[in-house]
Amino acid sequence: MKKETLRGLARLNPCLGFSCIYTSLRRISIGLALVILGYSSEAQGQNTTSKPVELSNPQASTIEWHDKIAIRGYAQVRYNQLFVTNPDLGCEQCDKSWSPNESFFFRRIRIVFYGKIHPRVFFYIQPDFASSGGGGKLNFAQLKDAYMDVGLDRNNEFRFRIGQSKVPYGFENLQSSQNRLPLDRNDGMNSAVYNERDLGVFFMYAPREKRKLFSDIGKRGLKGSGDYGVFALGVYNGQTANLNDLNNQVHVVSRISYPFAWKEQLIEMGVQAYTGNYVLLENNLSPGVKVNTDRSYRDERIAGSFILYPQPFGIAAEYNWGSGPEFNPQTDSIEVQKLHGGYITLSYLIRSHKQVIIPFTRYHYYDGGKKHELDARSYEVSELELGIEWQPFRQFELVAMYVFSQRRYEDFLLQDNQQEGSLLRLQAQLNF
Repeated sequence: MKKETLRGLARLNPCLGFSCIYTSLRRISIGLALVILGYSSEAQGQNTTSKPVELSNPQASTIEWHDKIAIRGYAQVRYNQLFVTNPDLGCEQCDKSWSPNESFFFRRIRIVFYGKIHPRVFFYIQPDFASSGGGGKLNFAQLKDAYMDVGLDRNNEFRFRIGQSKVPYGFENLQSSQNRLPLDRNDGMNSAVYNERDLGVFFMYAPREKRKLFSDIGKRGLKGSGDYGVFALGVYNGQTANLNDLNNQVHVVSRISYPFAWKEQLIEMGVQAYTGNYVLLENNLSPGVKVNTDRSYRDERIAGSFILYPQPFGIAAEYNWGSGPEFNPQTDSIEVQKLHGGYITLSYLIRSHKQVIIPFTRYHYYDGGKKHELDARSYEVSELELGIEWQPFRQFELVAMYVFSQRRYEDFLLQDNQQEGSLLRLQAQLNF
């Protein structure tokens, strides 16, 4: 150690000026200190077998819990009142500001707290600050996600998700609103689980290379849905997020979704299904409508998904079939009836001068009931959307989407309700 240190001192370059002299003296002082410490270490090595003196505090390198937590989020501001041809046309499931007399509207204000606090434990908490409190009151805080992922193996290929999270049913349902191209989810798939979330336990499996592929899809801005496993199986309350279970009977859901590379393309194909008994909310029923005594109805679906990630041309298509509660205007009662519907989205991803431009179009159709709405409203929806997303930089997005819509939605109080029209919808989004 002494010889190596002295050689280092000998290699000091001569310089002129006060700053160079000061630097040289500082280096010589450090070198002498190392020489002295070297002699001291050698002496200790000859006279004792004790451990070498540690110069640093071993706890200084400890990673505290708060160092493992990250924060991100996004906010969306919308305006839906341009070129409106029918003010009575609306969509309760889609966007509550898509209605008469509305103006600017916060669609999302979300902050995500997440982190891997142990090699096998990951947590995720997401509140939303733009929820409606009813009666025209807006921007209330509401819990969206609160779950933990607990890994069963070293690579977390097998894991349990415990808490309130998205139910693994449908690609677009799982896709974050931060990433989705159309402003709202399609009626056909999204009518399965309102707000896409519920409280339960979900087992997920994906080999390490597939988990990496899910992650890479997101990092490359290809509008993925996230990592919900190649295989998922779970049980959940069935009444959707932030609502109590009303029948002490769980819904059961399963999903298989397999992403793979084919030549220069990335493709994901999947199938999913769920079954259970849904209890209609008492305050969601009109006086006079006929319902089952226990308000319980069979609720089950199966769906297929095909995703061609945009490189640069993209396709996303899903369709589902099933049965569930639906208002029947012929009998003024809510009955279990057949349902079906889905969508196809075409997109083209353009990267130019660090900007991203994505023109897209989506057609979606749905014929069935919506169990979460008044009297399990009966719907028939046919809608075409033409839009474009512009990202001048990663932190900001602007979407313009023109909608051509035909909607029939009927409940006990509002029957023979057929609406048709078009409008231009705008959204500004902040990402952080």
